Amino acid sequence: MTKKRMENLLIKRLKKFEVVTWKKLKESLRPSRSEKKTLRKILEDLERKGKIVSFGFGKKFIWTKKLPTAEGTLEVTSDGCGFVLTGKNAFGDVYVAPYHLGEALPGDRVEVAIFPFQSGKNPEGRIIRILDRKIKRTPAVLVRKIKKDLFFAKGIQQDFIFDALVDLSHVKDKTLEFKVGDVCVVYPQKLLKNNSVFETTFSEFLGHEDEIKVQEKIVKLTHEIDVSFSEESLLHAKKLPTEVREEDIENRKDLRELDFVTIDGSKARDFDDAIFVKREKDKFRLYVAIADVTHYVGINTPLDKEARKRGNSFYFPCSVEPMFPFKLSTELCSLKPGVDRLVMCVEMVFDRKGERLSEKFYPAVIRSKARLTYSEVKKALIEKDPEYEEKLRPVLDMLHTSQELAMILNEKRDHRGSLDFDLPEPELTINMQEEIVDIRPKQIHMGHRIIEEFMIAANEAVAEFLYKKGLPCIFRIHPDPDESKLKSLFALLEKTSIAPYLPSGFDPKSLQRLLKMVKDKDIEFLVNRLLLRSMMQASYSPNLNYHFGLASECYCHFTSPIRRYADIMVHRFLKLALGLQKEFKMKPKKLEKISEHLNSQERKAMDAEREIFKRLAIIFLKDKIGEIFEGIISSVAEFGFWVELKNIMADGLVKIASLTDD
Repeated sequence: MTKKRMENLLIKRLKKFEVVTWKKLKESLRPSRSEKKTLRKILEDLERKGKIVSFGFGKKFIWTKKLPTAEGTLEVTSDGCGFVLTGKNAFGDVYVAPYHLGEALPGDRVEVAIFPFQSGKNPEGRIIRILDRKIKRTPAVLVRKIKKDLFFAKGIQQDFIFDALVDLSHVKDKTLEFKVGDVCVVYPQKLLKNNSVFETTFSEFLGHEDEIKVQEKIVKLTHEIDVSFSEESLLHAKKLPTEVREEDIENRKDLRELDFVTIDGSKARDFDDAIFVKREKDKFRLYVAIADVTHYVGINTPLDKEARKRGNSFYFPCSVEPMFPFKLSTELCSLKPGVDRLVMCVEMVFDRKGERLSEKFYPAVIRSKARLTYSEVKKALIEKDPEYEEKLRPVLDMLHTSQELAMILNEKRDHRGSLDFDLPEPELTINMQEEIVDIRPKQIHMGHRIIEEFMIAANEAVAEFLYKKGLPCIFRIHPDPDESKLKSLFALLEKTSIAPYLPSGFDPKSLQRLLKMVKDKDIEFLVNRLLLRSMMQASYSPNLNYHFGLASECYCHFTSPIRRYADIMVHRFLKLALGLQKEFKMKPKKLEKISEHLNSQERKAMDAEREIFKRLAIIFLKDKIGEIFEGIISSVAEFGFWVELKNIMADGLVKIASLTDD
């Protein structure tokens, strides 16, 4: 029997019956021993093409078109298994075994055929069609040279680890010399016949995997972070003035004589907030001046659309992908010292108990007197270093007054139950050659405290003003923590020495007492870590709700319009309330949609930041294999436990299988 005739007969039988067994096929086709191999080969080809589905260890077959199908988005777990998320479809999430994924990639919109059986809690299926390819380009590291211009490579996207062949013979730039450890961007094309290695097309050379900038490029690519602005937005930015003009200052309060200063990190490039404080008998007058970005960025202009799409700026150890082009973010809107800048000012008066007695909002023009760093403020105010006291002499008295007010505001916030977790963020030290020298906990001190307290005060004042006016606002909300996780934590603490002193409730004040109780005790790290894990994620919403972490009844983000689009929206609503902004329509559904988008972009930024620090920690530790470090077990699972190193801000998994003793 010819192969073609055998295939036609096989297809005829498969189309005729619901499920066809291997035994039934042999009985009806009566193949010889050699023809059985041909028959198997035909079945494999039909399955590869998605015409049939096999199950029962290859002993049962069904014509794919007889199966019910569903469309959805493919997610792939770390062990290579897939789930097609069909949304509200009756099938729910459909499980797809690795050998039934075909050439589908994570994020693809696919059609999945549902099997007539179910072994787990989810229906099972096979992907039969790719409707829309999500991953167009992905990074891969060259791990082995097979022959000239042909490398075996590994995909390095977190949710898409794959083996690939990379043919570099067609690369136009002949000056490039590829070697093991280099990272290339490739287009995954198709699976080779062994069903485990992708054939790829070369797209771009990034550099060696040990370079910080290469790792940053990888994270930007895999998290789909924009690295270039649209031509329209750049053209819009180009038409803007380079400096503040006389006509821009009209109808603004002139605050250029006040000793405003900015306080930021030493590596900061954009300065969107400046502060000035003065004492008035037994009161304090605080001015918080925020860059008036919306003066230059109109509603639905190319710059506005680009910023809304990005949602926020994305910061990396050696680079930044700003929300606005550099002409705005680091020049025209940045509150640089010695130059006129347009601001929206929040002027507040506080008594010595930290009560806000009054507040005013208005457009103004300022001229910052100094660009200070957190470290300089610490050395002058806390360490009283004569060199820095002299350096900051023109604004030193104002800074001492700022310190006094910040301490009062912090105490008031502390009294209402605001939570302060003692879990420092990692900070990279990078040398001139862009090599990682150290990863240490970021030091938080008075310079940070002054800015934090003043920004919280301004944000609350604006949020309360808009709420009382009945105007829309994008509020910053933080839901109550997960009660079941808190109960588990308290059950654990019942077995420790602090059991008799545990608070009875889960309100902010009670949890704050717990944090103070464990301060400087051995159990401090555990309590901080587990309490933080019980917290929900803060988010943006057009509906007012409590901010649990700050114990604030009414809160929004107003103080960073250069790097957060939510602040841009709040500036517009504030200007609307003050009669400075033309009426613009903002339906509740649209505001809800914008809030959801901003939440999504914020999560993307957080995920990208976590990933880049993990990647760079691995590079930093590569030459420290064999060294001994002190660490804390931060989490435990059936297959192992996670350890956080104490002197270096890095953590990792220790698998049970790797342990040689108890």
